[in-house]
Amino acid sequence: MSAGNLLRSEPWPEPSVPTAQASGRAARRHPTRWRKRLAWAQVSGLCLIAYVAVFNISVVRGSSMSPGIHDGDRIVVDHFAYMLGDVQRGDVVVLKYPLDPSLNYVKRIIGLPGDEIEIDRGRVLVNGKELAEPYVESPDPLPRTRVRVQPAHYFVLGDNRPRSSDSREFGQVPMDYVRGRVEARLWPLSRIGAIH
Repeated sequence: MSAGNLLRSEPWPEPSVPTAQASGRAARRHPTRWRKRLAWAQVSGLCLIAYVAVFNISVVRGSSMSPGIHDGDRIVVDHFAYMLGDVQRGDVVVLKYPLDPSLNYVKRIIGLPGDEIEIDRGRVLVNGKELAEPYVESPDPLPRTRVRVQPAHYFVLGDNRPRSSDSREFGQVPMDYVRGRVEARLWPLSRIGAIH
C-alpha cells in the first residue's frame, strides 16, 4: 500500500475537542440546574439587599394606632418615600418623638404646613371642612383644639384618639423628624396587608 493510499483512506476519528466544544455550546443553551440555582440565588440576594436598603421592618409598641395597627404588629417602613414625593394628609408615618428624638412614634398626618386644624367634640376640621376618618374607631370627645400648622411642620394624631400621645400633647412635628411612610403590615399573618 502506498503512502498516497493512506491519505485517501477514511480519516481517523477527531479528538474529543470538538465534542467538548459542542457540549459547551449545549450547556450555554441549556444551563444545568446548579447554574440556574446559582443565578436565582444571586438575584434573590440582590433583591434582599435592595429591600433592606430601602425598607425597614419595625415592631409597634402601644395601641395608639388601633384598630388599624396593634401592639406587636410588624410593619414595613419606606424611608425613601418622601425623597420622591410629598407627605400627604392621611399618610401613616414613623417620626421622631419631638420631646425625645431617640424614640420613634407611629402617627397619621392630619395637618400640612399652613392648614388650620380644629378639634371639637371628637370631630376634626381641616381648613373649616370636617375630615372623613374611617380609620378612627373611638373619637375623643374631650379636648378642644384650634391651631394653624407652622411652616415646615406637621400636625399628627393617633387613630386611637382617647389613648394617643400626639400633636395635641407634644405639639407640631418638624418635617425633618419624619423618618418614613408605613407601607404594610407583615405580621400577624391573619392581618397582613397594606396600611391605609
